[in-house]
Amino acid sequence: MLSGLLLATLAHLLIGISLVWDKVLLERKETRKLIPYVFWLGAISIFGLVLIPFGFKPPPFRLAALSFTAGLLDLIASFFYYSALKSGEASEELAAMGGFGPVITALISIPLLKEPIGEDVIGFALMSAGGFAMFFAEKLPFRKILPKILIAAGGFGLMNVLQKIVFNQINFVSGYVWFTLGTFIGSIALLVPPSWRNEIFQVSEKAQPKSKFWYMFNRILAGVGSFLVVLAISRATPSIVQSVSGLRYVTIFAGAYLISRFKPSWFREDFNGWTLLVKTTGTGLVIAGLILAGLHGKGSR
Repeated sequence: MLSGLLLATLAHLLIGISLVWDKVLLERKETRKLIPYVFWLGAISIFGLVLIPFGFKPPPFRLAALSFTAGLLDLIASFFYYSALKSGEASEELAAMGGFGPVITALISIPLLKEPIGEDVIGFALMSAGGFAMFFAEKLPFRKILPKILIAAGGFGLMNVLQKIVFNQINFVSGYVWFTLGTFIGSIALLVPPSWRNEIFQVSEKAQPKSKFWYMFNRILAGVGSFLVVLAISRATPSIVQSVSGLRYVTIFAGAYLISRFKPSWFREDFNGWTLLVKTTGTGLVIAGLILAGLHGKGSR
């Protein structure tokens, strides 16, 4: 059996890779629109229903509603998450989630879960501090960025806690199926406003086949990562799983650096002087926290 910490590690590595490529795609004209981007992100979640033959049992209405709501929150939080990614530097805007995300998740967990943080407080603190360090590496337009980040962090935090409540009472497949239904129905709701519906279909029609292929491939990669995150939450404390998300920002940092250096036509970020030092320090804190949590074995609760 894989521990929650190992699952979270694999998940955030995959999501980190997908986010780097998302930044590339969101810089391109044919895949720049945010509403179509989020729509297909949610629509593809319907494939989660393939798990029905593997242990699905109709849960009580209250738990089904909680899991469904968590799925809706996932789509709403994703909108603000990708909006932040589109508006600034990948390694900074998204690194903030590595700091704010775990803290907000822990705060939401306090009145709802028995173990809001788990036992490895030091590992949790180091990984969260790494995310904050990378975020504050440069002077940023905080008034523009922070609202998106806080809404995304709050949405993902509440989503994770609701999932944990559900998984504490029913099996993983039964909870996950209702979660994917919530995400899928949320994406379908985006088709209701005529302007959004036209935008979704127009962008999809105009996109080049190559762009469509890489977008769908990247969505599958992110989907596998998201599935592993949910599976990790079923086995570990949500705030610990969220704190491991700092690892995705290490991946983003490395990917953004390589692209800025060798393929700047895709996108370019600043990796000079103080910025590079602080981002490197943040990366070290994340890795140290992850190693500490792994050695203590506290991620599998």
